[in-house]
Amino acid sequence: MILKDLSEAVGVSGKEDAVRKIILNAIKDHADEITIDSMGSVTAFKKGTGKKRPRVMLDAHMDEIGFMVTDIESNGLLKFTNVGGIDDRILPGLRVKVGDDLISGVILWTPIHMGYDQNVVKLKNLRIDIGASDKAGAGKVKRGDRVVFDSQFMEIGDTMLRGKAFDDRVGCSILVDVLQSGTYEADIYAVFTVQEEIGLRGAQVAAQKINPDVAFALEGTTAHDLPNPIADADDDGEVNPTTKLGDGPALTVMDRSMITNPRLLNFIRTTADKHEIPYQLKTALGGGTDAGRIHMANAGVLSGVISVPCRYIHSPTAFLNRNDYDNTLKLVKSLVNDVTFEDLKQD
Repeated sequence: MILKDLSEAVGVSGKEDAVRKIILNAIKDHADEITIDSMGSVTAFKKGTGKKRPRVMLDAHMDEIGFMVTDIESNGLLKFTNVGGIDDRILPGLRVKVGDDLISGVILWTPIHMGYDQNVVKLKNLRIDIGASDKAGAGKVKRGDRVVFDSQFMEIGDTMLRGKAFDDRVGCSILVDVLQSGTYEADIYAVFTVQEEIGLRGAQVAAQKINPDVAFALEGTTAHDLPNPIADADDDGEVNPTTKLGDGPALTVMDRSMITNPRLLNFIRTTADKHEIPYQLKTALGGGTDAGRIHMANAGVLSGVISVPCRYIHSPTAFLNRNDYDNTLKLVKSLVNDVTFEDLKQD
């Protein structure tokens, strides 16, 4: 598992270079052919051992949410905007890293002692303080520089892992593990895509080029399996958890970007049952994945989504359960070995 290295790497949408470098180094001896397309996505082809097997595309996106510097003010503070979906509520007081030099900064926060209204501050009114007293003091920082959460990967207890960018570095890590684990029955096109967080862009280009028979997007998805902290006083705090940590990989039935073909979903569930792999169905409809673009490529591609549940997704520190990671890896490997054209045939 190279999740630690991937989690701590900087790879905001459109600038995934550092993540790509780690992945290329990890897979260079485990693929028959590796290519990088014009957008920056990596495709690793691994020839299968079976005869007349489907072409399987396995997808995971390299990019993470973050920010971009839009201006440097005369007082040395940095104006910025979001890159991807970010909740304004979590921003005040957070530590960040700015630009290629990873300059330390803090997003402005008004101390409670000041007596100001403590309602949510909009991102457009926030600034990043890097300790500069004027524009010249901001040094190498320039417009267009990416900004990421300042967060370290940690192992907590026997099964919990904590870190940033688990959406979707966990998918990338699993995909690397798949490539490093030997050969499979089907031909694999392992694709590490760019710019998922701002429109599923890299996956669309890759899928059109590969034209697979079936595709599986590997993701880190929302686990809201704790009491709701903003519930009304007379509410018991229960919400739809979307997924739960420890219950196994999550299979998407439907989200905002696609509806999984029932025959393919049944095949995934049957394969999990056959290999005694626990799984859960993702029951909330928010969000979307690369599969949303892959399934519409060319004449259409049967596509499924297999996700590792993560608490506090799209924040500086997400949590996941190592058992969910291991079971997701086991399921993906089983699918690649078991899938046949008959499994994909439409009634």
